[in-house]
Amino acid sequence: MTIGIWILGDQLWQGQAALASCEADSAAVILIESRQHVQARPYHQQKLVLVWSAMRHFAQELKAAGWSVSYEIAEDFATPLKQWIQQNDITELRVMEPADRPFAKLLADLEVSCKLVIVPNNHFLWSKQDFSDWAESRKSLLMESFYREGRKRYDILMEGKDPVGGQWNLDKQNRKPPKGKIEPPQPLWFEPDEITQQVMADVSAADFSTFGDLEPFCWAVTREQALQVLENFVTVRLNTFGPYQDAMVTGEATMWHALLSPYINLGLLHPLEVIEAVEQAYYDESLPLNSVEGFIRQILGWREYMHGLAHHVSDDYPQKNWFGHTQALPEFFWTAETPMNCLHQTLDQVKRTGYAHHIQRLMVLSNFALIAGLSPQAVEDWFHAAFIDAYDWVMQTNVIGMGLFADGGILATKPYAASANYINRMSDYCRGCQYDHKARTGDQACPFNTFYWDFLDRHREKLSSQGRMNFILKNLDRMSEAERADIRTQANRWRQTH
Repeated sequence: MTIGIWILGDQLWQGQAALASCEADSAAVILIESRQHVQARPYHQQKLVLVWSAMRHFAQELKAAGWSVSYEIAEDFATPLKQWIQQNDITELRVMEPADRPFAKLLADLEVSCKLVIVPNNHFLWSKQDFSDWAESRKSLLMESFYREGRKRYDILMEGKDPVGGQWNLDKQNRKPPKGKIEPPQPLWFEPDEITQQVMADVSAADFSTFGDLEPFCWAVTREQALQVLENFVTVRLNTFGPYQDAMVTGEATMWHALLSPYINLGLLHPLEVIEAVEQAYYDESLPLNSVEGFIRQILGWREYMHGLAHHVSDDYPQKNWFGHTQALPEFFWTAETPMNCLHQTLDQVKRTGYAHHIQRLMVLSNFALIAGLSPQAVEDWFHAAFIDAYDWVMQTNVIGMGLFADGGILATKPYAASANYINRMSDYCRGCQYDHKARTGDQACPFNTFYWDFLDRHREKLSSQGRMNFILKNLDRMSEAERADIRTQANRWRQTH
């Protein structure tokens, strides 16, 4: 029997399940770059460079470790895969279970001349079955409950049965606005090597649509580099990560954030080793618990929850549209050319780097899309195209559920809708904007205010079924009908002209 292993582009770890299922001298490995696969949407150029460069580096790493490796650049996946199977007399093809549903379907529909074995995915802490077992035993799927269960299950920041410090969640300590002079440390970036430069040339010469700037490309592309980024975060950035993790500052794209999600999502880092490195630093260096717990919650709580939920929900989840929003995506999401400074700053940053931190994504981009009534599917497609760490499993639940509440509350307990007041409090964006962050109507009124109150007014009946919204909805009663009519008119005018 000749075993073949097909390694997908987000499974770049020597400990991944398919590789771990056999020895190097008893199996052949193939990696495939499919040009057809990346034309589903105009992906960010730096996303393409990151994935393909990481794949090419990983192929070299495997060869150095003694594996027989074939690397194909082709139009599709099936053609080179079938040729390789035939040429190498492969009798059993092993593939680690894909993280994304669409790729799982591709495998299910794949017709090959040998036995196909799907090996359970070990790039996540919770298996799909583990999550389903947890979910089916509960009336509601609160992420906080899932996170606490994860802390207990993996004995992270625990003292017996209790959380270290006596509290599970220190989020209230991590909402410090950026007042005064903010001086975050510079992130650890890397110069493109010869392999990466070749990939950049390939992407630059591509005859299909892409998004964003190709240069400067500074991301890590190997496990060794990714481990350096993890070490840099733990030793340089983690100490002050917590308090300012929700803050947004002009010219400070990364603040104290870890910048690890692209590498974890590719498989260059395993989530448990990241969690354990941060936990160990807490004990060794007496780091602030709010910074350590806040970061661990993002990986052990949010990331695992999003993946589990993505496979737990029904197949029609990506098409959910609870509010019935159909407004087209404005062109400025692609160009960043908008007078709304918060959107301009965030979109320009995404265009340049493929990156924005979680509050920029949730409370600027998703918040605007929600209250303006943009199509959830158009927004999710843009997020998937634009971000360097985007994959189906994370973007569908994160955007459709958390960001746009299009699932009607399966994921979140209330819509993350906010006026300009929140952005003014948590950023310096409003200072450099032509709009008045306090005004609701008029030429100088911030569109976030107009859309926020219009959103509450248009969907009052549905929102009133969400208990946490009723206090906010009472504020509508304090407005005159004339003001509500002005808001409605101004919001509709904006939609018609954008």
